[in-house]
Amino acid sequence: MPRIVHIITGLGAGGAETALYRLITNSGGGEYTHSVVSLTEGGSMHASFRDAGIDVVSLNFKRSPLSAFFRLVILLRKTRPDIVQTWMYHADILGGLAARMAGIWNVIWGIRTTGLPAGSHALRILRRIGALLSSFIPHTIVCVAEASRSAHVLAGYDARRMVVIHNGFETAAVSLSPGDRRAMRAQCGCENEHVLIGISGRFDADKDHLNFVRAAGELAAAHPNVRFLMMGDGVDADNAELAGWINATGFADRFALLGQRSDVTVCMTAMDVFCLSSRNEGFPNVVGEAMALGIPCVVTDVGDAALLVGDTGIVVPKEDSSALATALATFVAQTAESRRTLAVRAIARIEQQFTMQRVREKLEMVYQHVQEGGNHVRYKRLFRRQSRPR
Repeated sequence: MPRIVHIITGLGAGGAETALYRLITNSGGGEYTHSVVSLTEGGSMHASFRDAGIDVVSLNFKRSPLSAFFRLVILLRKTRPDIVQTWMYHADILGGLAARMAGIWNVIWGIRTTGLPAGSHALRILRRIGALLSSFIPHTIVCVAEASRSAHVLAGYDARRMVVIHNGFETAAVSLSPGDRRAMRAQCGCENEHVLIGISGRFDADKDHLNFVRAAGELAAAHPNVRFLMMGDGVDADNAELAGWINATGFADRFALLGQRSDVTVCMTAMDVFCLSSRNEGFPNVVGEAMALGIPCVVTDVGDAALLVGDTGIVVPKEDSSALATALATFVAQTAESRRTLAVRAIARIEQQFTMQRVREKLEMVYQHVQEGGNHVRYKRLFRRQSRPR
């Protein structure tokens, strides 16, 4: 059975890590076996990979980069995987070079971002190096979004090697009782008549929490029945900067800050509306997760967020808190029944276009194509053939 070794920068709670976890756990009975090499130790998702029975080797590039690199080369020489698939810039470059040194030519890079945050000089340098290496290290470059592909072509990446495969989600995997929703809403101080708007994401400039807080402040002034739930790493009461923004709205008592949670799905089911306020995304997992749970979404026009929500949500310009507040107010003014109608449409959109099965099938087509030494112009034809009715 062909073996894929995935090399990823780390196993923290992020979009790439979640996508990799879902890919492997949904590949049971497939044609390929999967193992993981993490370039850094620890990470909040490491236990999830281990508990799922996934073979994980953790290196320590932060402390001993040179020895960790040669350990990676030796590991690849010993295991001789059929394909090395890398995830994110550091892994693309380090994993790709290590694979070449180990004599492995079947390398697939992964592009997960679109823009770069201000001041990210190191990432900017890595992207330039990636552009220089993209014509001869990877056989194929898998982009998570069309926006990511376009941005990296402009940055100098080899467009011939690029293919877009969006993330996938599972609606059938969600099984929570109404009691879970009620308990979580009570924890957030919500009564039945309240409309709870939520956001989920680590405290980071790309996620633009200030945009959300400002929109929430405008909304709270006009709608006494609205409450706000915020969660993610660093999104808690100890965050003085965030607390200052919230206090400035004059409605601090309307906000529930949950920090990083292991029960994200339970927290999300408490929401009536989900909000993505980011200024930079590739293909936002969290929006697909909300849609799979049947939660109407308001998103900023970043990455492929608009493509994901389609006509099931509302799209607004990024960094425009007034536009965000107006869009959220549209959902607040709707009846619960109207929001449920949108919820059904959101779930249907995920089931029709963004399933894990579809992701796995497309990736396995790429794996086969790479192993066969195929050229780089056939992917559109292959994917078009796959999408035809059977």
